[in-house]
Amino acid sequence: MGLYCGIDRAENHHHVAILNDRGEVMIRGRVSNDAAGFAQLLEAFAEAGDTAQNLIPVGIETDHGLWVAALRASGRVIYPINPLAASRYQYRSRHSVSGSKSDSADAIMLANIVRTNAAAHRPLPADTDSALAIRVLARAHQDAVRSRQRFGNEIRSLLTEYCLAALAACQSLEDGLTRPDTRSVLAAAPTPTAAAALTRPPLKAALKRAGRSRFLDRDVERLRTIMRAPALRQPPQIEAAMGISLIALLWQFDAACAAAESLAEHVSVLFAEHPDAKIITSFPGLGPLAGARVLAEIGDDRNRFPTARAVSRPTPAPPRSPEPAGRKPSSCTETSKTGDSPQQERSGRSAPSTPPPEPDDISMPAAPAETGTTKPNDTCSTDSSTNSTTASPPANSS
Repeated sequence: MGLYCGIDRAENHHHVAILNDRGEVMIRGRVSNDAAGFAQLLEAFAEAGDTAQNLIPVGIETDHGLWVAALRASGRVIYPINPLAASRYQYRSRHSVSGSKSDSADAIMLANIVRTNAAAHRPLPADTDSALAIRVLARAHQDAVRSRQRFGNEIRSLLTEYCLAALAACQSLEDGLTRPDTRSVLAAAPTPTAAAALTRPPLKAALKRAGRSRFLDRDVERLRTIMRAPALRQPPQIEAAMGISLIALLWQFDAACAAAESLAEHVSVLFAEHPDAKIITSFPGLGPLAGARVLAEIGDDRNRFPTARAVSRPTPAPPRSPEPAGRKPSSCTETSKTGDSPQQERSGRSAPSTPPPEPDDISMPAAPAETGTTKPNDTCSTDSSTNSTTASPPANSS
């Protein structure tokens, strides 16, 4: 008899449900998000009939975290289910007409997804620890680059409000505001008044603090010419307030730039040690950072993609429940602006069904058999026949 597990995760506890191949709930309950809770889950697996030769597959709404790492170490198949899949493909509406949500019901729904639609979801690949470490650093570096760009845009937007000369000074420089010497000069002269009063020695010292050692006199004269040119000014009190705001943004900008540079170094070193680094960087346009991002997303599990074409082929979409009668058919990927599925937005049409009660902390007793599952529809409603109109006969000319 096949067994399937669904885990609805939360911050402090998780809801667990184990189903058999007929969709009957064998065990369900709530466990804490710690080692003791995971030990309770293993006990529930053993009670349900989990063996080393027939490990229970698990559906969970994440592909990372401590529980995923522990489940991976146990050797069982893990299906990371996108949280949007339940609403976008209407898994939840199969078991509740109103689309009502509860953590206990979601755990059963995740187990049913593994039971009925496992082929529509890729199992968690068996990547090596080296590839997983590169994934962590590559994604952290990408987030740091985005933060750096965000703070740079905020500084640029602020400077356009009161100090156009600062933008003109860095406009012709490579990397613009992200250059250390640019940030050092802005910190030394955060307002047009302070910039116009800046003499040559402090300006040269600001460039030296940023690591500059060449062409200092040339750049000092260029900056003084720009800073002393006539320009529009804000009132003194407003200009001073904007200068204080600029200093605060520069602190955050410096931290974001330092984080991006540090993570880039660590990613490059770790990626160079991976066996696939030479293969990935042999592709035109892929250096250490871009290559690390590619490896982070495709992994190094040789069984994940059976063919080269499968690398670029998307995962097949799960089947969708039929549209209600009288409604215009829609495509499989239709969602609202809020990300909810159309049936969730229309849930007020039917009387809401009562969600299953929230169980207390799990002691994992055997539960009575629960079915209540509906037969999934393996077709997508794309028929446009209901949209067709019947042409009226031409009017009699006589």
